[in-house]
Amino acid sequence: MTATPDGVLLVDKAEGMTSHDVVALVRRKLEIKKVGHCGTLDPIATGLLLLTLGRGTKIQDLLMSEDKEYVGTMTLGVSTSTQDREGDITEQRPVPALDESQVIAAFDKFRGDFYQMPPMVSAIKRGGVPLYKLAREGKVVEREPRLVHVYRYSVNRIEPPEIDFTVLCSKGFYVRTYVHDIGEVLGCGAHLKSLRRSKSGRFDVEKAIKVDEVRNGPRERILERILTLPEVSRMRGA
Repeated sequence: MTATPDGVLLVDKAEGMTSHDVVALVRRKLEIKKVGHCGTLDPIATGLLLLTLGRGTKIQDLLMSEDKEYVGTMTLGVSTSTQDREGDITEQRPVPALDESQVIAAFDKFRGDFYQMPPMVSAIKRGGVPLYKLAREGKVVEREPRLVHVYRYSVNRIEPPEIDFTVLCSKGFYVRTYVHDIGEVLGCGAHLKSLRRSKSGRFDVEKAIKVDEVRNGPRERILERILTLPEVSRMRGA
């Protein structure tokens, strides 16, 4: 293992990978051990993943606590066990004729402060065991609702059964549950079809290195993309 660079690497995660897959890839490519990530992205999700390197891991919790922006697509009329497209279908309902005002009214119910019920596929632990592991065993346990916040949203496309949206939200927010709950308000159910994290705090996916560049590019090019801790501090306005 070589000397560990200290800082933050912005990576544009590809679909089909876990966040840990990206961490493992960077560890191998840079030949370092001390790599962490700030906020899990599910395999179906793409977009901004902040990796902390070396002493950068000391500010991991700080970076994870920042607000995040997502761009997503929901599919109406079908509810699933995981609230996204990878789950088993639990219910199918006809999609009513919806105009823009009805869709906006449903989204408006989930802005500002409100409570979300964490899904069974979340990483929250119950008795030291992550909920998603219990879900794999077919178990459903009681969860405590969590206070979350939506700062703003936009509805970008309404073409039933699909709706495209953007949401800026607080830490601990579950977009899949947001989609599920909006589907219930619309009376037909819904699940998350696709998701992309576009921002985390002051960091933007437009400045991120793509996974293919990490996998196939030279080590030196990746090192050049690492933000130093002073640069991170300046970008955060700290």
